[in-house]
Amino acid sequence: MTVLQSDAGAPDKKVVSRGRISTKSGEILILEPDGSVSEMTLDSPEGQDAFALTEADLAMLNNNLQLDLSGVPDMGPVRSRGLTAQEQALAEFRARTKPMKLNLPVSFTADPKDFEGAVVKTWSSKKKSGDSLVEVTANLRGGVDADTAFAYATCALANWAGANGTPYARHIRTLRDKRNGKMIVGSVFTLSEKKPLGLTVMTTKDTLQECKSRGIPAA
Repeated sequence: MTVLQSDAGAPDKKVVSRGRISTKSGEILILEPDGSVSEMTLDSPEGQDAFALTEADLAMLNNNLQLDLSGVPDMGPVRSRGLTAQEQALAEFRARTKPMKLNLPVSFTADPKDFEGAVVKTWSSKKKSGDSLVEVTANLRGGVDADTAFAYATCALANWAGANGTPYARHIRTLRDKRNGKMIVGSVFTLSEKKPLGLTVMTTKDTLQECKSRGIPAA
């Protein structure tokens, strides 16, 4: 076990040492930094000091065990610890996240003849995280530009996700192909019940609203 005691050379300074306690005699044996062994009884002032808890000790105990120790006599309010480096990095990453928007010019006007239907296929069942992988296959008239094709696939995905009660999606990749003079777009997304990590995240409700305002069919 470890014990906390005053440094002989600096009484105000606390040092941690190895110690052993005998439950029969109540004696404490402390291995000093110089290799010597100090003996004291548990009920002596020195023994009580070795087991003293500081405010920092209580704060750590409070965080680990989720206990409220702020009412301990002679102790001030227990200060919660700050964010770890990992937690700080994740918070900064989330702050950079932006909603996914349709990459279309302001002057864009949807042409119903460009869109010839879409199919959404689930590639994996929901994992423990609540995420699932889906692919949207969109059929479009030949000559449709890439941004318009992806916007249609996104709107189709948003409509499907909304119908299934999934509020968030994140784009993974999109492949385009031409077949019989028409364009085929395959866009893969992950669907999430909780907002996922990512620099751009699709919110189903907001995307459906944008599709409607742009006149892009969502089915």
